[in-house]
Amino acid sequence: MTIQDDIIETVLRQTKVIALVGASSNPERPSYQVMAYLMANGYRVIPVNPGLAGQELMGQLVYHDLNSIPDEVDMIDIFRQSDAVPAIVEEALLRWPTLKVVWTQLGVVHDGAAAMAETRGVTVIQDRCPKIEIARLGL
Repeated sequence: MTIQDDIIETVLRQTKVIALVGASSNPERPSYQVMAYLMANGYRVIPVNPGLAGQELMGQLVYHDLNSIPDEVDMIDIFRQSDAVPAIVEEALLRWPTLKVVWTQLGVVHDGAAAMAETRGVTVIQDRCPKIEIARLGL
């Protein structure tokens, strides 16, 4: 399924707080670069990485998992292998019953997890990068 540009644009305009699963402290990693770009574009990004939990990344406290985040989020952005996506989506849906968006990065696709989220009314965008989409759409 190809997601329409108007849906991507709406998501990116309405989203304010993003939990970034698989955040990295390595500036060479795409997750680091995307986090920096999103923050520079006005989003609040909450990094999630069990190996970095308790540390700060770009001035933001890193959380062990989604359940550890005390705040509400609009979107989760997943930088993990496709086989990890179902557990992440389950955790997110339990943590935030009103979650609006599940976004998976380039090369990350899990149709079963997408269907699970969509049945709960969550918008799912797979195999895309918000950094690329913001630039492409001129947002």
